Amino acid sequence: MFRNQYDTDVTTWSPAGRLFQVEYAMEAVKQGAAAIGLRSKSHVVLACVNKASSELSSHQKKIFKVDDHIGVAIAGLTADGRVLSRYMRNECINYSYTYESPLPVGRLVVQLADKAQVCTQRSWKRPYGVGLLIGGLDESGAHLYYNCPSGNYFEYQAFAIGSRSQAAKTYLERKFESFMESSRENLIKDALFALRETLQGEKLTSSICTIAVLGVGEAFHILDQETVQGLINEFEIVGEEPPADEAAAADPEEGSGPAAPAAADQGQDAAPMDI
Repeated sequence: MFRNQYDTDVTTWSPAGRLFQVEYAMEAVKQGAAAIGLRSKSHVVLACVNKASSELSSHQKKIFKVDDHIGVAIAGLTADGRVLSRYMRNECINYSYTYESPLPVGRLVVQLADKAQVCTQRSWKRPYGVGLLIGGLDESGAHLYYNCPSGNYFEYQAFAIGSRSQAAKTYLERKFESFMESSRENLIKDALFALRETLQGEKLTSSICTIAVLGVGEAFHILDQETVQGLINEFEIVGEEPPADEAAAADPEEGSGPAAPAAADQGQDAAPMDI
């Protein structure tokens, strides 16, 4: 993916005002397995696709527990994700030991973004090639953040990253207005439906996805495969016969399908501060 002489160093600006190595790190996020996050007033749901590199190997873990009130889903280089999740875990432990209270989610996200930004300003470092969806619960409610390799961070109602995430974003954009009032079960349902959009016709089973839940009175935990498969079976039965008005509304949307990949391709030439 070599472009020109301006991508040999992370601290070298191109005449167009771009840092190519930072953009390459963001491209690594787009190549990773899809990860999805949703939140309501009281719950956060994280979901990801488990893709094994070979039929003979197991998949790599994509969702990590940071603390009882914080969890993270990653897309991109899994090794970088493990390092950053361990850093977040240490920060939570140190804060809890010092102040005897849970670390606020927003403060942890800022610390993580500062750590990522340093790697874009030192010639002997490289940017982290991983995007993180951070779900957390604190005194101000439920939160969902996305941390970018460029050091930027954004809070979302719902978001998807990774390979073929545009299809999941399209689904979430149609449904996000109802998420704030959604129950725990409805959030999981929407996460599974959004995850299915990224598979491009492949059957969704509990063996190729992971679901994690965090909520009021419910510590962050990953659902076991039997529970996830039962939810998939239940929701697929309901989804086989959509209401007539939804079926009619689906026809014009099919015509706009090819425009989504084109928009995603245009975003690759954007500056690293734009997502």
